[in-house]
Amino acid sequence: MRWEPGDEHLTRTIDYLASSARRILFFFNPTAGARSRQRRIAQCVAALEGADFAVETISDPDQLAEIAGVPDPNLRSVVAAGGDGTVAMVANRTAPGTPIAILPFGTENLLAKYCETTKVASVLGVQIARGATVYLDVGEANGRLFLLMAGCGFDAEVVHRLHASRRGHIRHSSYIKPILDSIRRYEYPALRVRCRQVEPSERSVRTETLDAVDAPDTVVAPVRWVFIVNLPRYAGGLNFVPAAVGTDGLLDVCTFRHGSFASGLRYLWGVVRRRHLAWPDVTHCQARAIRVESDQPVAFQLDGDPGGMLPVDIRVLPARLRLVVDTQWAMRHGFEQTALDREVNGHKEP
Repeated sequence: MRWEPGDEHLTRTIDYLASSARRILFFFNPTAGARSRQRRIAQCVAALEGADFAVETISDPDQLAEIAGVPDPNLRSVVAAGGDGTVAMVANRTAPGTPIAILPFGTENLLAKYCETTKVASVLGVQIARGATVYLDVGEANGRLFLLMAGCGFDAEVVHRLHASRRGHIRHSSYIKPILDSIRRYEYPALRVRCRQVEPSERSVRTETLDAVDAPDTVVAPVRWVFIVNLPRYAGGLNFVPAAVGTDGLLDVCTFRHGSFASGLRYLWGVVRRRHLAWPDVTHCQARAIRVESDQPVAFQLDGDPGGMLPVDIRVLPARLRLVVDTQWAMRHGFEQTALDREVNGHKEP
């Protein structure tokens, strides 16, 4: 399967890489991860070279875009060695359908946790050699891809403050000062949200939805917090939309109406206890396209990195991301392994 612009989600099968694809690009973010990353990178490169792959290491995003910005049938994978921001950077700079493998080095590693990606470099090398891949949806915000989620409001303010003063690797403790500063200064401006909705018959999961679901567009206003979810992962183990999946060709939109620190604590309690979606001041819908805007300057963030300032136009790109994964993980998440793939590629997994 090959993704083309405008495709709906095509399949939920495991797609194996061609045995003839022997080239691997190893992209690492110099600012992500601790000092041990150099040793783990060397281990992974050695494992791949030992399996007769041609490996090239890259740390310049522009160089990556130049090399992998167009489809290459000989390219087996781009290894993204870093955190969620690094994986998103690779996705934004490579051709659609480029196989991406993750060697997690970041602070949260949310996508790697979702895919249960190994941190053991030699094991990742084996997975790349086996070549099992799956396709997942992504979001696009003002032309930039995000893989997990987008946030507008308080959380984005924290992210922008953190990165404005960033020096090297981000640790969990790095968030303390930006959070405290945001608590003191953020004023919770009103946000307007317009969702291009889907018909009730098109929904693939049960959900508490907005009013007027049959309308082509639904306006949610005013709200103070907006989270647009592709995959059910967020920092700190929070899960704003537990039922979100990355293979339905839709994004999940979760909004919170009230804006204050006290309201934020209440919403946090609801998210932790997974009760928030039943509250009358919380809305949740699925959409293919979303616009968020405000009359005041408000930041938005993408996968934990600064995205810019509102307004933002967001749409889903079905099956845009191709990830190298463990076969058993893929089968547990509903991806099917076809007999043809096993026969053609010589794979022995059940």
